Amino acid sequence: MFDRLNPLDKVRSIANYQFGKDAGRRLFPDEVKIVHSKRTGKIRHVYLDEEMLATLRPTNGLFSLTIKGAKRIMKNVKNRRLWVKVQAEAEHFVVRGKSVFAKHVVDADEEDSSSGGSDRYKRRQRSFSRGKSVANWKRDESF
Repeated sequence: MFDRLNPLDKVRSIANYQFGKDAGRRLFPDEVKIVHSKRTGKIRHVYLDEEMLATLRPTNGLFSLTIKGAKRIMKNVKNRRLWVKVQAEAEHFVVRGKSVFAKHVVDADEEDSSSGGSDRYKRRQRSFSRGKSVANWKRDESF
């Protein structure tokens, strides 16, 4: 049944599953451009105004957001999922592609786990990085 959905409905359904109720419509408006793989024909990238919002990872069928995609989630989705809030002091490391350690985590989504991606932001709720959580923050908050 899922294969019978049009591409826009498909990417919205995946986003709803991954980021929370109604995230798909807010992340991917009607004007998005969906690019398919030339080799497989499957959805690979989603663009808005010639800027990539997300890549659909073939390994797990979930989205990897760009900074622009993460900002759209932060701005438009009230009940976000899979996010991590880090100390302001860690921002300059994260922006340069460095890792966030448990001691820098101020707060995190209860559902955040090593199986999904997280959007990292600091106190001003400005999205500045996206990445993968490799440990459960609640379990590791003793660090």
